[in-house]
Amino acid sequence: MPDPRTLRDSTQIVLPCALLDSIRDEIEAEFVVTIHAQTEELCRIIGSPVEIRAVSDFLTRQGISLR
Repeated sequence: MPDPRTLRDSTQIVLPCALLDSIRDEIEAEFVVTIHAQTEELCRIIGSPVEIRAVSDFLTRQGISLR
């Protein structure tokens, strides 16, 4: 059985909400993902592994580091 952490990491990205302020609409329009405010400071981008990879690449091109 796969490790749940591996599956979770491939289907979500957790970032400070402030980083998404200027690009949230673009992400929601371009990708099939859900953006959920986990707390006031943290947002969770949830989607399929393929969409999460694409969003990750998009965020990297926007200068947002995921590490």
